[in-house]
Amino acid sequence: MIWRCRDRSFDLDEGPLMMGIVNVTPDSFSDGGRHLDPEAAAARVRELAAEGAALVDLGAESTRPNSVPVPAAEQWRRLEPVLERLATGGSPCLSVDTASAEVADRALGAGVQVVNDVTGLGDPGMAGVVARHGAGLVIMHIQGDPATMQLDPHYGDVTREVLEHLRDRVDRALAAGISGDRIAIDPGIGFGKGLAHNLELLARLGELREPGRPIVIGVSRKSFLGRRLDLPADQRLEGGLAATAIAVYLGADIVRTHDVAATRRALAIAGGIRAARRSRGWKSGTGSDTMDAS
Repeated sequence: MIWRCRDRSFDLDEGPLMMGIVNVTPDSFSDGGRHLDPEAAAARVRELAAEGAALVDLGAESTRPNSVPVPAAEQWRRLEPVLERLATGGSPCLSVDTASAEVADRALGAGVQVVNDVTGLGDPGMAGVVARHGAGLVIMHIQGDPATMQLDPHYGDVTREVLEHLRDRVDRALAAGISGDRIAIDPGIGFGKGLAHNLELLARLGELREPGRPIVIGVSRKSFLGRRLDLPADQRLEGGLAATAIAVYLGADIVRTHDVAATRRALAIAGGIRAARRSRGWKSGTGSDTMDAS
């Protein structure tokens, strides 16, 4: 499977990709305020690339529970000086974490290659912007919006409902002219889901392969780990690595993480086991192990 992001192409059969996280925000749940200075943010991007990130996701708007929207002009005020410092070359593939078509258009014009949209094309103009730039796109599932998503998340069958939503948004992207090899999907762990929903989505991750697109997983430092372990965000590394390794084994292709070096080491093992499994023709789609007769 190839994922194309403007002039970058990633062969996902070679193993899972790591997407590092740099938030240029004052209020993100884990690293808010640490990289508000453009020099610090650019340095962190380069540091994550050196640790093994194939791409780095820059966010200028917190999407933690109960967060409020940040105007496009303010998002761009935070992003522009960072992108200017990374335009000299030598930087990894860059992604912008935004739900705003205006911000995405400006970032892509400044050299960004991927749009990571937590609203899954909630802005009516987003698909057209991505198509015009030939950018990569991550379509995520969210129930509600960041301000309300954790008030009372409910599902009949969370995996089926998330899959149906993602399938619909992929169809919208295709209809807007975005080629299928530029689209990745993300079930949105922690976005409008309770602890049981998150665990079930990870356990049934193989079912999300049905649209035939790369699967992105982001569990790094998230609150469901804290509820399971009764630990604050800065003490959730081991839980996040366990969830990430299992997700990769079950089919995740791209892993979004704050902790690139540690995740790289974990994925060297998880990805190797997955590759060995595939080489023998074994597959896992619903949690049971079966032999691929083909």
